[in-house]
Amino acid sequence: MINHLIAFFLGFVLDQIIGDPMNFPHPIRLIGSLISFLDKKLLGDTSDSASSRKTGKEKALGLILCFLVIGITVLITGVISVVSYMLNTYLGILVEAVLTCYILAARSLKVESMKVYYALREGDIEKSRYAVSMIVGRDTKCLDEAGITRAAIETVAENTSDGVIAPVIYTFLGGPILGFAYKSINTMDSMVGYHNDRYEHFGFFPAKLDDIVNFLPARISALLMILAAFVLGRDFSGRNAFKIFLRDRYNHKSPNSAQTESVCAGALGVRLAGDAYYFGKLVKKPFIGDDLRQVEPIDIKRACKLMLCTTYLCVIVLYLMAGSITIFM
Repeated sequence: MINHLIAFFLGFVLDQIIGDPMNFPHPIRLIGSLISFLDKKLLGDTSDSASSRKTGKEKALGLILCFLVIGITVLITGVISVVSYMLNTYLGILVEAVLTCYILAARSLKVESMKVYYALREGDIEKSRYAVSMIVGRDTKCLDEAGITRAAIETVAENTSDGVIAPVIYTFLGGPILGFAYKSINTMDSMVGYHNDRYEHFGFFPAKLDDIVNFLPARISALLMILAAFVLGRDFSGRNAFKIFLRDRYNHKSPNSAQTESVCAGALGVRLAGDAYYFGKLVKKPFIGDDLRQVEPIDIKRACKLMLCTTYLCVIVLYLMAGSITIFM
């Protein structure tokens, strides 16, 4: 357990310092390639009309996809972890730390979202649209400055839960094996969990599984984010964060996404969400938060600050819990 706690801390620090190095092989991209390969092999061509395809068969294929992706990911991660520790304890700690760094994503979330902030600060609307298109799933070509800002804030808020806190929790509890198992589920959801003609049924189980594994982390993230809003003080309102969380935490089709979005909207005193275009189609969505003031580009920076504080609080709580367990064992 001590080796794991040391490795996790080193991996967490590595993520804070270097994040995801560009043009460097990344396990998550390899998982994405595996999902893309299996998608083509299992589902194949879906040019036929949706009505002529078998719903049950496509759902079953989606379930097979889950088993294969998670199984292969766990097997490879397990072999790497076990063999490295068998060869040498220090090598095992180093390998686990590097794998942990790959799983965690706080720095990369901040870096990518801050690209939007810097582009907006420069007044380059096209550059900011491109930057935000790299981190959101909605159409961005027609977004104005406020729309771009809201999209970036929403992404930081939502990903604080499923992109940062959930990986921290799962990796802390089960090492890289459980951490990568979670990331494989999350990556499947991001690739095939869409409500469109191709993935409506094939992506059913990946999407539902993602909802399940994120159910508790999303709520833990929201509570920690409320605490972070109180801790940060200036520019944030912990009281309003709690108020909007209670009121708007289910204003989303996902049972998890609005948990942290509602807290962030309340903490910043802005209104998020609302209607948006996806793949050229208007999707009607409820608002989250109150329109107390207009969003401004610096709110992206504030959202990142809230995300990082939430992350630090989560790690502190986890280590305090681990320390308590160690003392009483």
